[in-house]
This record gives sequence, structure tokens and C-alpha cells, in this order.
Amino acid sequence: APPGAASAARGGATDSPYQVGQGAVLGVIGGMLSGMPAASAADVAGEFPVVPLVAVLALIAAAAAVVLAGDEKSAVVDDKSVVTQYFNTEGFERWQKIYGETDEVNVVQKDIRNGHAMTIEKILGWLDKSQIEGKTICDAGCGCGNLSIPLASRGAKVSGSDISSAMVGEAAKRAKDVLPAEQQPVFMASDLETLDGKYDTVCCVDVLIHYPPENLNRMVGHLASLSKDRLVLSFAPKTWYYTLLKKFGELFPGKSKATRAYLHSEEVVEEALRQAGFDVTRREMTATNFYFSRLFEAKPRTAA
Repeated sequence: APPGAASAARGGATDSPYQVGQGAVLGVIGGMLSGMPAASAADVAGEFPVVPLVAVLALIAAAAAVVLAGDEKSAVVDDKSVVTQYFNTEGFERWQKIYGETDEVNVVQKDIRNGHAMTIEKILGWLDKSQIEGKTICDAGCGCGNLSIPLASRGAKVSGSDISSAMVGEAAKRAKDVLPAEQQPVFMASDLETLDGKYDTVCCVDVLIHYPPENLNRMVGHLASLSKDRLVLSFAPKTWYYTLLKKFGELFPGKSKATRAYLHSEEVVEEALRQAGFDVTRREMTATNFYFSRLFEAKPRTAA
């Protein structure tokens, strides 16, 4: 199992090899069915077939062969249009529940909710009130406001954006329910490429999964150009293990493959930050059965 995968969701408890393997298989089938470490689990929970262990192992072996052979060139897809449509329609319906407090979620979706919340808590641990009060923060890819709202409650001047107008509307609604008028974030519908301005801190949480590797340098460079003091990024890490899980999931056809998912090598992300003049100053990993996210804090080289 990958470092932290078994312990992150269980407070460091030690699992037996069988339990770790069982969790990995559950993560493969439930979490990677559409090749998306978090989203696919939410979309397809309950849709996968029950198969004997021998068949599972055979499929894992087949997936491993694909990984060892390397990735094939895929058809050209307009990821931006696909993601925009998805998160304004059925994707919004699913994810606003996952990012909320409703009990209308299944076991897989609740695991993803908990994993995402763990990542948010780690970021809030880095950005305490003494550091961000009165500071400007850009939450790029804000979703339903799970990070924007607590940052604003700590006195930060938050600008939240998301490619989905439905998500932005939900974030604004939730902010109005819990924050006074003077702490309201400014929310707007926008993709990452068109964001502009200058902010003390820029956060981009679980968004790079929608951007293919060939666009990574450009996107990281653009986000870095918006930040004066700090850039916080999270992404699905590309390791042999997670690549294997992703390839295994791709062996299952299904209607839930609504968007593509892209894993990114930690070394490649760190190099993109270096090219933008930023150095990684802190890093964390969140891993549950169905949610995997590497978290970086980076600062301009002169300030790191």
C-alpha cells in the first residue's frame, strides 16, 4: 500500500496485509472506476459488479501490464467544456451533497467527504488567523466554498472562483447562511486560465486533476503569477500505485465516466513551481480508501 493510505483515515491504526489489500481493492473498484480518484467513487458507488478475488487479481495484472507498457495517446477531448457541463448538471447534484452535511450520501461518498475535509483542515492549519487576517486570498476552484468560508471567517478577504456557476451559487448561499455581511467572500464563475489580479495567497485545491499534464506548467505558472506570498496546491499524485488503480478502473466501462482525471507526478509539479520562481516549503498527503491528495505549500524563492 502507498505511504499513509492505510493510516490517514484511521488515525494511524495499523492494518493487517489482508485489510490493506481489501481497502486497496475497494478503492480500485469504487474509487477509480472512472479513473478519477475522488469523483469516480462518488459517481459510481454501487454500480460495479461483485467478482471473485481471482478475477480481481487477473484484472489487476492486466492493468499492471498496461501501466508497464506506458500510456497510450488518447483522443482529443475538450476537458474544459466537459468539466463545465458536468459540474453544472449531474456533477453539481452529487458534489454539493458530498461537500455538505446531508446524510443522503453513501459510504463511499462519506469517505470522500472526510478525505476532502482532512485536506481543508491541513490548509487551515497552515493559514491560521494571525497570518491571514486582512490578507487577500484567491480560492481558485472554490467548489461549494468549503475553504473560502472558513478563511473568510478568520478575517481574510476571499475571492472564490469556480468553472461551475452552479457551484459558485451554492458557495455564495452557504456563505450568507453563516457569515456576517462584512466577511462575505466575493464569488464568481471563472476558469483558472482567465483569473487575474494579485493576492497575498492563492489556493487551488483538488482542481489540477481536470488539467492534462501538457497544461500543467502553464497552469501552475499562471497561479503563481497571481500570488505575492504563498501558493497552496493539492493534486492527485502520479505514482505506480495510483496509476495502477486508475488503469484498473479504466477496465470497467460505465456511464459515470463523465470527466477525465489526470494524475501528476510530484516531481513534475515541484519543477513547475521552481520554473515559476516558487519553492515548496511544506507538504502533506491525505489518503483514505477513496480519496488521494498531495498538498504543497510554496513560496516565492526570495521569501521561502
